Amino acid sequence: MRIRYAFSFFVLMLFLCASISIPTAIFVFRGNGAAPLTFVIDAGHGGEDGGAVGADGTLESEVNLAVALRLEQMLALCGFPTVMTRRIEEISYPDAAKTIRERKRADQEYRAALINGTDGAVLLSIHQNQYSTAGPRGAQVFYSSTPGSEDFAKEMQARLAVLCGDHRKAAPISPEIFLLKEARCPAILIECGFLSNPEELCLLQSETYQTKLAVVMTAACIARRTELEKAYGKG
Repeated sequence: MRIRYAFSFFVLMLFLCASISIPTAIFVFRGNGAAPLTFVIDAGHGGEDGGAVGADGTLESEVNLAVALRLEQMLALCGFPTVMTRRIEEISYPDAAKTIRERKRADQEYRAALINGTDGAVLLSIHQNQYSTAGPRGAQVFYSSTPGSEDFAKEMQARLAVLCGDHRKAAPISPEIFLLKEARCPAILIECGFLSNPEELCLLQSETYQTKLAVVMTAACIARRTELEKAYGKG
């Protein structure tokens, strides 16, 4: 049964690669069994912090988690170790954190400690965007100031543009974003799309589109693997 599931999943990946014009060859892991990188996948928000909210009540945190779990599967299939900052919507907060603000802060500090405690970490923080009007759409990638982050973000942005059909550019992250400010590894934040855009909201709710996003993200991870290793002096 497991073999049948794995085969079906691989066939699905091949289909998705063809459907978004990504060469299937890039999904052959190029490591030697001792790859130093571990991709830390952060599903943004969660728990009492739902993040942005779509017009139909869809929570950003739920979409983030759905995409993150698919990305975990894709990267694992390609042989990369992964760490998730959360796997469910619920978050266990410390008893000392009494207010919502304190709980959010405690959660962010936990995630930062997890990232910085992971050998060979590369952070991908998954988010969704929102705007005051319905017009804006498309994905955008932001990067931290750590070595390797900017080039990784540009690679990710270029590949997402093929799927999303937009021409946004990768940009430096605001210093107010705690997680990317604290992360001492290559780190990017991916805004997958706008929950405020009705058409894009429907796409982001689709399991097929979520899987396509995960495929594209995996392709960027593989394409930049050697360069990311260099950030650790191992490339």
